[in-house]
Amino acid sequence: MIRTLVLTENLNFLRNIPLKQISGMEIKWYWVDFDSPNENEMKLLDRHFHFHPLAIEDCLHYLQRPKLDYYETYNFFVLHALNQNTLDPEEIDIFVGSNYIVSFHLKPSREIEHVWQRIVKYKTVREKGPSFIAYLITDTLVDQYFPAVHQIEDHLNQLNNNLKSQSVRHLINEVFNVRVDLLKLRGLISSMRDVLNRIVNSGRLDAFKDYRIYFKNIHHHLVKLSVLIESGRDLTSDMQDSYLSVISYRMNTVMMTLTIITSIFIPLTFISSIYGMNFKYMPELTWRYGYFMVLGVMAIVGIGMFLWCKSRGWFDVYK
Repeated sequence: MIRTLVLTENLNFLRNIPLKQISGMEIKWYWVDFDSPNENEMKLLDRHFHFHPLAIEDCLHYLQRPKLDYYETYNFFVLHALNQNTLDPEEIDIFVGSNYIVSFHLKPSREIEHVWQRIVKYKTVREKGPSFIAYLITDTLVDQYFPAVHQIEDHLNQLNNNLKSQSVRHLINEVFNVRVDLLKLRGLISSMRDVLNRIVNSGRLDAFKDYRIYFKNIHHHLVKLSVLIESGRDLTSDMQDSYLSVISYRMNTVMMTLTIITSIFIPLTFISSIYGMNFKYMPELTWRYGYFMVLGVMAIVGIGMFLWCKSRGWFDVYK
């Protein structure tokens, strides 16, 4: 689907004007949005707009890294939206000329739709032109990163407090999944931050000079998001270390318990094994009270071993 917005020289605002008709009009600026275009519509990037083949290739071959390319009469931006469900990036391509902006996306975009409706609704916004529209699109894309990051922060706080008293094994798996999500967001945000840094510091974007402070604000948002991501990664690392320490402590406790039991029963097993041998001449076998004497010796040895383990501080681990 292709849709258009046109602002004429006499400030008439028109919608869904055919591309061929726009070429013959006296216009102040126009916006063409390629929303999930078909093959014939994709060809208009070359046939109607005559964009550079490399830029068109970047549009059609999904997924490109965010970037900024300079061409003779326009600038080409590759930006990333964020899929809130999967946290995967979705490409948004923008061509910005002196009196036009062309947006291209292979999937429907809520961010583009939001900016589109804003321009339709507010007269003061539409009078500022293509560069400001590019700013609005970029700002809306970046704003949608915050809910995902804040959601991960809330999840980490719940895991850290362990409000549901979940098992350590489950918590470790959850923390690992959160680290995977943070890694996805870090790659997306760092790439977008580099693009915004180029926009802010570039000397070749004359049309963006009036709105450079706006793009600086977006760059600051991305820096803030980067700090939040790194803080989250540090927290997950600390949580993993803590959970592994708990597992190690529990394992040591189990091993200590088994060691105490083994230490007590080794001499008892030794005594019982001696009198379990089937030799014919064993004097103790003929004693009348031999059985009770051996049990008494085993009891004394067992209690002695217990007291010895306690004196060595082996039971302190259970305090």
